[in-house]
Amino acid sequence: MPANRVIMPLSPRRPSAVLLAAPLLASLLLAACTASPDQPTARACPPLSGPAMVTLPGGDFIMGADPKYPEEGPPRRVHVDAFRIDTHELTNADFARFVAATGYRTMAERAPPPLPGAPAEMRQPGSAVFTVPDADDPRWWRWVPGAQWRHPAGPAESITGRDRDPVVQIAYEDAQAYARWAGKALPSEAQWEYAARAGQPAQPEPIDSGGTPQANYYQGVFPRRDLGLDGFTARAPVGCFKPNKFGLYDMIGNVWEWTSEPAGAGADSSGGSHVIKGGSYLCAGNYCARYRPAARQFQEGGLGANHVGVRLVSKVGAGG
Repeated sequence: MPANRVIMPLSPRRPSAVLLAAPLLASLLLAACTASPDQPTARACPPLSGPAMVTLPGGDFIMGADPKYPEEGPPRRVHVDAFRIDTHELTNADFARFVAATGYRTMAERAPPPLPGAPAEMRQPGSAVFTVPDADDPRWWRWVPGAQWRHPAGPAESITGRDRDPVVQIAYEDAQAYARWAGKALPSEAQWEYAARAGQPAQPEPIDSGGTPQANYYQGVFPRRDLGLDGFTARAPVGCFKPNKFGLYDMIGNVWEWTSEPAGAGADSSGGSHVIKGGSYLCAGNYCARYRPAARQFQEGGLGANHVGVRLVSKVGAGG
């Protein structure tokens, strides 16, 4: 298992051409962790119900408990004050309302800065997209021109009819812009992990006592074939699986979620790397197994991907 690694940008807007091109995004390879030739039976998702946010009481918990990788520990007692948190990941519909109200354009929609030696495709607006490797192209992650939140895998994919899916292809700056508009904030890593644990012991894999998947993650041999035993081989509509004890959906799996936690020196509001949490539909037992509350990955702030989203928090007493 390779060690977790932070990729720091050489540009405040985009990673270097060298880092992206060969192979594209080593940090995303670690975060990934699709399609199956035999499509599984789709899981029926119940209607979303209940509040959009819940208030969590303050308390102490052991952060980094049961670490699987070195960067997750050491286990330490941490206190968090009471806060409010979204019950589900930010959706395409949520982000569309923001864009309609503000005219905001995400980083993936803007012209990238010139990068010496960049291949032609990386001189166009776009983003990183996971692709099942094949004999002609062994890369897992590729820069796809036109990939953005409305077209997560590129122009051939549309979010039309997928309002309830988590919005992806949003960089850290984009997530912050939405948070400011909504009067909310990105969670700290401690807030996120406290919410994900919900006072319960962490499970090594999100399955029930009968072995049935309880989250949207990768079942099969990554990156070749996702068996889709959970009913999905890509992003799932939010709230398809049972919530945790705090009433929060998809804290494990589906899409990684941004936190405000810098990954190291040099991180700021738009550049640098930040911690993402929760794993995604690309996390598999044979590769990353980061579908646990303590798991953490470093994502470059200037880059979105088709498996990274966000949920937000606010102070107790704030609206939302």
